[in-house]
Amino acid sequence: MKFYTKEDKLFEMICSDYQLLNVISRFKITLGFGEKNIEEICEENSIDCNTFLAIINFTKNNGENIWHLNDISLQTLCDYLRQSHSYYLDFLLPSIRKHLIEAIGIFPANEIAGLILKFYDEYCIEVQKHLKIEEKEIFPYVEKLIKGEVETIGNYTNDITALHRRPLDQKLSELKKLIIKYFKSDTNNYLINSVLYNIFLLEEDLICHSKLETQLFLEEIKKLENKYKENPSLITKKASEEDIVLSDREKDVITCIVKGLTNKAIADKLFISVNTVTTHRRNIAKKLNIHSSAGLTIYAIVNNLVDIKDVNI
Repeated sequence: MKFYTKEDKLFEMICSDYQLLNVISRFKITLGFGEKNIEEICEENSIDCNTFLAIINFTKNNGENIWHLNDISLQTLCDYLRQSHSYYLDFLLPSIRKHLIEAIGIFPANEIAGLILKFYDEYCIEVQKHLKIEEKEIFPYVEKLIKGEVETIGNYTNDITALHRRPLDQKLSELKKLIIKYFKSDTNNYLINSVLYNIFLLEEDLICHSKLETQLFLEEIKKLENKYKENPSLITKKASEEDIVLSDREKDVITCIVKGLTNKAIADKLFISVNTVTTHRRNIAKKLNIHSSAGLTIYAIVNNLVDIKDVNI
């Protein structure tokens, strides 16, 4: 099992495993780096070298037998995951859809083609929902955790685990089987086979991405949370205007509360844990100094978070 070190040359690493191109692109490393080694390239691009090596080796070995390094930068890891989301949503998924339409054609008479595209679009919506939760909830929490600005240690590690119990790659696997088993092309198969090949690659990429979040990312979050739990004085509580502004997720929770949803129903609707709902409710009460459902209802109506006809009175 190969493990790369900071002395290895980046071009040799890519030539030995072309799929690592996806990793360096998410670190915003451009080609043309000549004979430079990994340490030199990380220094030039202001990238934490230990974190780069951890992700490279994790990806290379598909999340197995992780090469642990001390002093991994949680911020660098978080930035990398954000770039991965951007790659999926802004480039890869639209690109596959474009070539899928080109390969299968969309005609009223071709029902299978229509079903395949519908299946793919539904899958893309699932991916967007999944990643949106991470963007709105988990990454902001982690970034505040890094700065020591969290009010309370949350339950986001549970949320990450729960989120990945609905694996993104499962529906993709079904789509793959649907195309292979039932789609018959009357024309050249090069296009559809090329799309299918990219779907296989996407599936592998998402599996590795999921492992990276539930193993390496989760482990680093827990380390920092435990550090604060052992020494709460490290947390810097700032009294700023930001502290009294509700987040989008807190507004979502308020809307659900005034509509009469239970904590369990809110958790299911927003794809978060019940503990996280409880944390949001506590933070909302602290920010607004409102401790009753009736008070929240008035707040929600006055601030146009909900229409009065939708309120559970």
